Amino acid sequence: MLNAFLERLKQGYRTIPFPSKEPSLPERFLGAPKLSKSKCVKNCRLCSQICPVGAIKTGDEFSLNMGKCLFCGECAAACRNNAIVFTNEFRLAARNRCDLIIQAEKERLVSLLDEKVHSLFGRSLKLRQVSAGGCNACEADTNVLGTIVFDLGKFGIQFVASPRHADGLLITGPVTKNMKLALEKTYQAVPSPKITMAVGACAISGGPYFDHQEVYHGADSTIPINLYIPGCPPHPLTILHGLLGLLGKL
Repeated sequence: MLNAFLERLKQGYRTIPFPSKEPSLPERFLGAPKLSKSKCVKNCRLCSQICPVGAIKTGDEFSLNMGKCLFCGECAAACRNNAIVFTNEFRLAARNRCDLIIQAEKERLVSLLDEKVHSLFGRSLKLRQVSAGGCNACEADTNVLGTIVFDLGKFGIQFVASPRHADGLLITGPVTKNMKLALEKTYQAVPSPKITMAVGACAISGGPYFDHQEVYHGADSTIPINLYIPGCPPHPLTILHGLLGLLGKL
């Protein structure tokens, strides 16, 4: 017992100070992409050809859809002129799918605060997590928010076991045919008013399983979605930022 107490004193305060202070992320972290049309070689199309999910459009509409992007970095590695660069920016969430599209030479302007959601759930938010056929990567990065490092509970946000005790759903996975009915019933079981959020490329667009005969194209093919959090999987800070931004806690 004494050794445990001494070790706890040695470790000190372990909860990160986000959002009051900027978090420290590793150099290899792949955050929001930055596109430069001036550096893009005309008719090259190498980045769009190498992308496994077709997230990139070249030519006059040079853009990258973060809702589809797996953040594998293959496009940036293939581009010799650095027309695509992945930054350290972890703030990726958006309320609308169109806001997930990064365009060359254009600043991404996103508003996460929803006054109605803030007034209803700003002080306390209970979420039921639904894995609609996920690989457990997004689920793991969601679960880690409950640890002492991120301490999701201090913001008044908690995960609950029953949808009847929840204010909304946090959905991961591409929504397989076997999970579609379960997702619909879970959504119906949440009392109104309620909010929903799609976490990860699979939940937003189907991810690498897009157009597969056994899956649907993300959660909003089945139920309405209020918040999209891209990534494969999204970093816990990306998920946390999206949640806090929607509730006006940033």
